[in-house]
Order: sequence, then C-alpha cells, then structure tokens
Amino acid sequence: MTAWLITGCSTGLGRALAQAVLAHGHNAVVTARNVNAVKDIAADYPDTALALPLDVTDKEQISSAVQQAQARFGGIDVLVNNAGYGYRAAVEEADDADIRQLFDTNLFGAVDMIKAVLPDMRAKRAGTILNISSIGARISPAGSGYYSATKAALEGLSGSLHKELQPLGISVTAIEPGAFRTDFAGRSLTQSATAIPDYAETAGKRRKEHDTIHGTQPGDPVKAAEAIIAVVESPTPPSLLVLGQDAYSAFAAVADAQRAELDRWRDLSLSTGIDE
Repeated sequence: MTAWLITGCSTGLGRALAQAVLAHGHNAVVTARNVNAVKDIAADYPDTALALPLDVTDKEQISSAVQQAQARFGGIDVLVNNAGYGYRAAVEEADDADIRQLFDTNLFGAVDMIKAVLPDMRAKRAGTILNISSIGARISPAGSGYYSATKAALEGLSGSLHKELQPLGISVTAIEPGAFRTDFAGRSLTQSATAIPDYAETAGKRRKEHDTIHGTQPGDPVKAAEAIIAVVESPTPPSLLVLGQDAYSAFAAVADAQRAELDRWRDLSLSTGIDE
C-alpha cells in the first residue's frame, strides 16, 4: 500500500485518479481548493482517504497538507501535480495579472509541491513524482501560448529533476494527455478579456465562444487514471508518457516535422563552428 497526494481532485482527471487510487487499496490525500468538492470521495474510503483544502499557490497550505499527510500515512510515496487550468489568448492579448496567476498555479505551484515532499523522499531513497503536462506543450496551438509555456516549462523541469533524482531512487514522469472528457474545456477554461480582431482566424478560433470540443473529447479519464497507476507500479517508469490517440498522433507528427526541419537546415546549423 502506497500513500498518494494528488492536487486538483475536484473534477476531471484528478478526481478520477483519486477514486482509482483508493479503489486499488492505496492511501490517498485528496485535495482541492474547496475541500467540500472532494469530501464525498473521502467519505467512501474513511480509513484510507484524507480530504484536505489545498491551493497550490499558498505555501502555508502546501506545508500543512504535507505535514498532515505524513502524520496520517507516515509519508508521501507518490506526488501527483495535477492542479492547473487552461487559458486562451493570443500572446499580445493576455493580461499581465492573468499570465502570472497561470504560471503561479500551473508551474510554480508544482515546484512548491515538489520541494515540500522531496526531503522525506530523499531520506527514504524512494518515491514517485508525476507532473501532469499537456500535449499543448508539444503542439503549441495558436491561442494557447501561455498555457503551453507553463506546461513546456514543467516538462523541462521534470526532465532535469528526473536526472537529479533517479540516482536517489526517486522517479519522475511528465504526463502529456490529449483531450479527455473532463471539465477542462468548460468551467476550468479561462481566456483574456481582450480579443484583437487581427487574431480572429488564429487565436480567435480557440476562444471559448467558438469552441466545440467540450463534451466531445475522445479520452476517458477513468482509463487515464488506470494508465497513471500502471506507470507508478512499473519497475521502469518512463520519463515522459503520452495519453490518448490524439496526443500520440500529434506528438509523432510534431517529432517528424521537427526532424525534417532539423535536417533541412543542417548545413547552416553546422556552419557556425570555429575553423581550426
């Protein structure tokens, strides 16, 4: 039995994962900014679930949640940085305060969670950190520049963290889901107050009033939760996992296009060395 701490469990993938982890017989600290949104999950598993309020932009709440998890379950074996939200705007349209709040939640919230659990994981020479990214980090859609940037930064961090922690017995996996049938494209999606007409045919097409994907996403969050548990239980977990047929296809297409462009500009890239 392992002890999990999962952020952002009120809806979507976080909720499905919390329920799956508990159904598998593990302990779980189930968190949300509004703890009332997850009390029903804990009520179904009174012996193995602990529902706590947690806003990942609040360092005091982070410290309290980790301390309560350690007191209840003896430590945290698996941290899942799932809390986050979407934001759509052309780069020029975005409000500075919106951008900083997005990064504080999607990136720096995860950083603070990681730093809070690592001392105990290092002492035990064991643990798993899962950072929920997005295929947006790979495909960078018009209108999602800032959201994609938060997830690309999280993946860059995950890659370095993986190399730092693997010798200490701690695994790190970045997970890139595609579109899953959650509330991500509905209530959880925000956007800029300003819409500049020049971006109507690019970023404008992804504004909420033009979005038709909500409720039709191809991914099943219940199956995604089982896949995430399989990663944790694997003796050789990947440093990066893509979830969903759409994400897999998009990842492959981007990789192929990047390789083709790399090769096309090879001669110019290699022309910059010092002549001996």
